[in-house]
Amino acid sequence: MTSALARFLQLLAFVAAIVAPFTSARALMGAEPDGRFADRVAMVLIRGGDKAGFCTGLVLNPRVLLTAAHCLRPLRDMAVHYRDAAGAPIIIPVDAAVAHPLYRPDAIQARVESIDLALIRTVRPLPPSFAAATIAEGGAPAIGAPAIVSGYGAAREGDWSSGGMLRSVTLAVREPASDVLVWAADPAGRPAGACSGDSGAPIWSADGSTAIAIVAWAQAPHGRGCGGLTQGPLLAPLRRWIEETERSLASPR
Repeated sequence: MTSALARFLQLLAFVAAIVAPFTSARALMGAEPDGRFADRVAMVLIRGGDKAGFCTGLVLNPRVLLTAAHCLRPLRDMAVHYRDAAGAPIIIPVDAAVAHPLYRPDAIQARVESIDLALIRTVRPLPPSFAAATIAEGGAPAIGAPAIVSGYGAAREGDWSSGGMLRSVTLAVREPASDVLVWAADPAGRPAGACSGDSGAPIWSADGSTAIAIVAWAQAPHGRGCGGLTQGPLLAPLRRWIEETERSLASPR
């Protein structure tokens, strides 16, 4: 079997495992369908061993997306997924990935700062229906400011089949204030926020015009899980690295 054919069959199996349940899917805890962001957000399919899952990616240009660094896998085990105008699932393999140099996969255990951010490049462009997202500039959002999370993640902890539809939920920025990270939660304390599959999901400004951060971590309202506190790196302080890496990925090889 040729390597190209083997890769094709692997991707088919990959998609069958991930995309099959999407017709009745939900996403994000406490969220609702929101078409405002469908042109700037896509799924990042990942697999490892006999398991498959997905993250969310923010479109920077037709071939480059921003996602969480902890979503990275060997290139053969990553692909970008979206549905065409007829609703058919489309996958595009990934041929390059760059994690932020300050990303530390052991950050929680080592209790060190980590920039959980990465750029990935697809082998061919996304269709013209996608548009480049605008990255925020300036300082961190104020405590209490609305923050919209839009992702494909699960609606129930550990249930991947409850994810797959792009939905959004409006949270509020909460303490602690930081120049590096943003924390957000439902202002009324209801179960709402990022869950499995929302890693890399954009956190938008109140008007939905600019991406201020991406999701890197979440927990349940009363401990481990999801649908409570949502956290991720702010993008404005990382604009230079993002733009330089995007240009590098666009350079002819």
